[in-house]
Amino acid sequence: MPKIVDAAQRRQEIVGAVCRIIATDGLERASLREVADEAGLAVGSVRHYFDSSDDLLAYSFAAVSGRILTRLDKALIGLGPAASDPNTSRAVLTLLGEFLPLDEERALDACAWLAFRNAARIRPFLAAEADRSHRAVAAVVGRVITRLLHEDDTTGADAGPQLVTAAEHLLATLDGLAMHALLQPGWMSPEMCLDVLEFHVAGLRRRVGASH
Repeated sequence: MPKIVDAAQRRQEIVGAVCRIIATDGLERASLREVADEAGLAVGSVRHYFDSSDDLLAYSFAAVSGRILTRLDKALIGLGPAASDPNTSRAVLTLLGEFLPLDEERALDACAWLAFRNAARIRPFLAAEADRSHRAVAAVVGRVITRLLHEDDTTGADAGPQLVTAAEHLLATLDGLAMHALLQPGWMSPEMCLDVLEFHVAGLRRRVGASH
């Protein structure tokens, strides 16, 4: 009797192989044949799900983005109802930590996501997902910033620019931390990543407090 294969699980196994190849040898090596070898599958098995390397990479990009956003959505539940909530800062750090390579799973996803976003500059078939995922992540960061900057206190004419600037600053900090941790893991440890992130978030709250 032929073995029944769970298609969704097999696709995730293939995506996992793509991420491991990106982490060790770069996105350029993630061809159908190399991915099949990494996943322990025949090339024909991979072709059953993906018509081409471009198709495989586009799917993998969306899958990695989806994993990151799913973790962020779960972390959002822990964000308190108000900035004054004493647990808000800790919940914010937990949420933002989902962007960073703090363990093997998040390191693989961060490495792949950064590589896909970079490749989207010159590979048009990745551009739509790069834009979609960036907007989704920016929306989450925007919610965090709104919470930290006391939404009720930022309703004046300068509220919009202040929120946008703070959000872009935080996004740049997250990207920089992720890249630094991936390139220099011996120096930028998970503990140091969290220390830097905590310092940045505390600075945001101090600046807001000083302005009111």
